Amino acid sequence: MKVSFISLGCAKNLVNTEQMMALCRDAGMELMAEGQSADVVVINTCGFIDSAKSEAIDTILSVAEQKDAGQVGKILVTGCLTQRYKEEILKELPEVDGILGTGSYSDIVPAIREVMGGGTPCRFGSIHAPVEELDRVLTTPSHYAYLRIAEGCDNHCAYCVIPSLRGKYRSRRMEDVLAEAARLADAGVKECIVIAQDITRYGIDLYGRRELPRLLKELCRLDFRWIRLHYLYPDEITDELIDTIASEPKILNYLDLPIQHCNDAVLKAMNRRDTKEELLALFRKLRERIPGLVLRTSLITGLPYEDEDAFNELCEFLRQVRIERAGVFPYSPEEGTPAAKMTNRVDTAEAERRAELVVDVQSDIMDDFNDSRMGETVEVLCDGFDGQSMSYVGRSYAESPDIDGRIYFTADREIDPGRFVMVRITGTMDGELTGEMEE
Repeated sequence: MKVSFISLGCAKNLVNTEQMMALCRDAGMELMAEGQSADVVVINTCGFIDSAKSEAIDTILSVAEQKDAGQVGKILVTGCLTQRYKEEILKELPEVDGILGTGSYSDIVPAIREVMGGGTPCRFGSIHAPVEELDRVLTTPSHYAYLRIAEGCDNHCAYCVIPSLRGKYRSRRMEDVLAEAARLADAGVKECIVIAQDITRYGIDLYGRRELPRLLKELCRLDFRWIRLHYLYPDEITDELIDTIASEPKILNYLDLPIQHCNDAVLKAMNRRDTKEELLALFRKLRERIPGLVLRTSLITGLPYEDEDAFNELCEFLRQVRIERAGVFPYSPEEGTPAAKMTNRVDTAEAERRAELVVDVQSDIMDDFNDSRMGETVEVLCDGFDGQSMSYVGRSYAESPDIDGRIYFTADREIDPGRFVMVRITGTMDGELTGEMEE
């Protein structure tokens, strides 16, 4: 049986896709590349915000055209979109032959067999069950991989549907996380990217205390060169965690802290546990204790209670704290969330206009950051050769895969992907850096 997978959305979703692929492989199924003829196409979807939902539906319809043309067989849809819109998918997308929710990824093999037997699988296990320990087929380049340490979320931000799609926060046992990490290191992974919806909360549900510092120290014992951290909630960052990051050479001085906003009224309405002054104090502390720190965040414009003054406050805040990386999104009222019922918000067009203005602010900050790196020699992890620019491409500690820019560099000899090289930064190209390899 030939099966292909399409993974949409975040890196956490990608891990689920890789687990389903391993289950199919172990069941004797043949894994096909996307776009090739397959008996079953599995589309693992995101359903977080409007743009993600649109991408998922467009992907389903595109594969449905291939199905009508006889190029593929059945279509199975999994993930957050199915968890959120089970009835709507069954009713409005007859092209779909079966669906699985986020609590049923491990059911992929029996679901494929059921759909190939003419059935219509519809499997929705508990989204609050303990995290299943499953093998993976890595789909990232062999030199980096994601390590998911927990599932679900207990933060319950007023605008967010994730707890209803992914369940309560569940940490994986530390011994299981470390066993998987050891396998990744043994397979040649150089950059381990630690992810969860909130990695700072790791261990509270299992051990009654925050255990991320201890986990990180154990990961640093393994044969990784870089350990990158994604999604640390500001109010959960402790002095112990800061000390661990600052003292462990393998942990990159790159932190992803989603703050969403800075205005106190907006933060309170959104059930965020920070204030503007607390955020300012945290950023000052982080920069003082972690030299060369690069920060990434996510921001939402047009949230309820964001009047013109609150928006201007956000722009001034960003100019003050100089966060180097930011993803900026216009507010999307999501049904089933408390924020969707709030009436004091701007319309969608204004939220989008404000998002564009914040992008302009951030572009200036990023340009200044890039300018500050001119002439600097940095360690770069080579991702490969770019035929269009006729140069190698890679990333320093300041660039996370797929979401940040890259460094294009020339070399006088062949450089294999996954190799670390020293590159002197010499210029920019469309907002990305260029350089020359140095011995």
